[in-house]
Amino acid sequence: MSGAWIVVTVVGAATIASKAAGPVLVGRRQLPARLQACVDLLAPVMLVALVVTQTFAGGEEIQVDARVFGVGAAFIAIALRAPVIVAMAVAALVTALVRLAV
Repeated sequence: MSGAWIVVTVVGAATIASKAAGPVLVGRRQLPARLQACVDLLAPVMLVALVVTQTFAGGEEIQVDARVFGVGAAFIAIALRAPVIVAMAVAALVTALVRLAV
């Protein structure tokens, strides 16, 4: 088994363990409001971190290219209350058009 598959297996097992730990440790009790607010923000923050990393990553330096315009267009579409699938299509279209133009 390669190193990559070992990492995937370990991360998968850790994910399953962390998801199982919540109901086991908390049970039917409600989390305090401040803690629940933090938990509610975890998924969006992780998604934003992934998008930013994938948009600006370029080896060891920050890279600004057509992807930045696509993400910006998607942000504007979401701000205008477009459905997520429309925002994704807008991002792909804008990215493709910028790549064609450059």
